[in-house]
Amino acid sequence: MKQYLVEPEYIQINDVSALVIRSNRRKTATVTVKDGQVSIAVPQELSNERIVQVLTDKASWLSDKLALHQQVQPTTSKKFVSGEAFSYLGRNYRLKINVGIFSGIKLINGRLVMSCATGDRFPHIIRNSLRNWYQEMAVKKLNEKAKRYALQIGVEPKSINIKDFKARWGSCSIEGDIDFHWKIMMAPNRVVDYVVIHELCHLLEHNHSSKFWKHVERILPDYVEQKKWLKVNNNKTSL
Repeated sequence: MKQYLVEPEYIQINDVSALVIRSNRRKTATVTVKDGQVSIAVPQELSNERIVQVLTDKASWLSDKLALHQQVQPTTSKKFVSGEAFSYLGRNYRLKINVGIFSGIKLINGRLVMSCATGDRFPHIIRNSLRNWYQEMAVKKLNEKAKRYALQIGVEPKSINIKDFKARWGSCSIEGDIDFHWKIMMAPNRVVDYVVIHELCHLLEHNHSSKFWKHVERILPDYVEQKKWLKVNNNKTSL
């Protein structure tokens, strides 16, 4: 099964937090901005000092790109400040932002803790850190759940992938590749189970026939309740 993001590496310069993507195939460094996330793809052994220099040289361009992203960002009630609550598997955890050398989100003693040189003065840094953390958790938890439920259902997916969908929680290709939206990690644990079981059952029936729903019900008898939660609480999984 494929994984999406494990042990991410970041470098922070002033108000910019960049995800470092290393590859033996690369000869040069390339900086991109997508959904407010700055990424820099670099050769495997490129030093952090050189990465910092590349990002510094692109500072003006990065500032313009991030400002544009902020302008088109969907309206959200979240402020991304210390004390604010974020849901993970249906439970709310308070955010704690320390001022210091950048470190990504970690769940420590019931809090979502991170360090950032600029504190919470730049919400997009906090938002992207939370997004990365949810993606990491999605890799871990959804792979675990898919493995467990695949045995119960009697199927074997070709791959499990984490993606960013606009209007769905998951998909299953005819070839057996299953994709999940990382935002499902904000839903209750039982709802996450339903989404995983739903997509795995498509390996038996690639449709939504009565036969398909009987497969789902065999593993999750209260699936209708979980399905309803997703329909009613879609806005609770925004970030």
